[in-house]
Amino acid sequence: MGDTIFALATAQGKAGLAVIRLSGPDSVAVLQALGGTAPDARSSRVCVLRDAGGLILDHALVLHFAEGASFTGETTIELHLHGSIAVVRAALRAIEATGLARAANPGEFTRRALMNDRLDLTQVQGLADIIDAETEAQHRHAMRVFGGEMADRVTRWRHDLTRAMALLEATIDFADEEIPEDVSPEVGVLLATVARDLRDEIDRQSATARLKAGFEVALIGEPNAGKSSLLNRLTQSDAAIVSEFAGTTRDVIEVRMDVEGIPVTFLDTAGLRDAQDPVEVIGIKRALSRARQADLRLVLTESGAVPDRLVEGIAVDLVVRTKSDLHGGDGVSAVTGDGIAPLLKSIASILSDRVGDVGLFSRERDRIALEEAAAHIELATQSAMPTELRSEELRQAVQALQNIVGGIDVESILGEVFSTFCVGK
Repeated sequence: MGDTIFALATAQGKAGLAVIRLSGPDSVAVLQALGGTAPDARSSRVCVLRDAGGLILDHALVLHFAEGASFTGETTIELHLHGSIAVVRAALRAIEATGLARAANPGEFTRRALMNDRLDLTQVQGLADIIDAETEAQHRHAMRVFGGEMADRVTRWRHDLTRAMALLEATIDFADEEIPEDVSPEVGVLLATVARDLRDEIDRQSATARLKAGFEVALIGEPNAGKSSLLNRLTQSDAAIVSEFAGTTRDVIEVRMDVEGIPVTFLDTAGLRDAQDPVEVIGIKRALSRARQADLRLVLTESGAVPDRLVEGIAVDLVVRTKSDLHGGDGVSAVTGDGIAPLLKSIASILSDRVGDVGLFSRERDRIALEEAAAHIELATQSAMPTELRSEELRQAVQALQNIVGGIDVESILGEVFSTFCVGK
């Protein structure tokens, strides 16, 4: 990557501060073309920047990061400007006019960090998750991945599998000689340990993916049970139409929110009854389908009793008595807000147990790699299989795990990962 790239690294729009980042061999030359002087590496300097016609662009704070000591691993210059839309636009035009740098593509700075071994693929994914994080739980998980916990785990598995492979290879290379000890017990322990860890992560991947996408909580009940009113109260919005006429909600309405640090998507579903209207019938079928797929199901009822026919084939997690402002007693009221806080705490408590069980691997391609590695290890544990084939199975298991951290061919997945990044990242 011999060219130099630039982009706005902060958000678009008016702000107190804007940062333009340059990365590549001509970063310092671009600064000089704008009339600035680069400070020493890892230091800063205030410079008056001008365009090609001598017009002052801004008084900028300039930071200089030397090759090998920057985010991308390349020579990097950061221009800290006043966050005026006009200033930023003029500065970007002036940089492009130098002919020494081109506008960066989305995620290109991070791509360069990956290619220059400043990050591995798991850290790139973790960085993407940090940027996308909306809740505390998502942030904590993303920081674990970005901090290298996923890569460390894969490295340990690869080390153990490589050790087992070396022991098996020794029995092949020295087949005609006397091996000082039987390697089978150590190989067995190594493979059993890695296989157990892989299975544990595979089993937890669904919950981990849910944490990233958000847990679904379905509100189900008969028509006019107060589902739409409760949704609006929970989300402090008018997401759902509220009407005294039964059957108002025909399709599933989704509203995403943060419940005590946990990402939750509430689903307002059609009222369950024996409907005659064809459109309402479709809505009820969709309601039942989404309720079965949801992570948590809340059955809303005015009486507190749940008719068996209403929830046949559906696991009920919480029964919520609605309209307590009309009937008194325990329950929730979408009108007064009574009972809402305890309800949210109950939802958070149930989901917290599931959040506590999340692993590190949230992406589908990671699950596929883990299952592929586990399958090869299972074959390698078959003592009846020739040693050469057992060793080959372990080699393929190591390769499957290597794909997670990006040590082999990662081009097929980089486009997907970097498409979620802003241009300045």
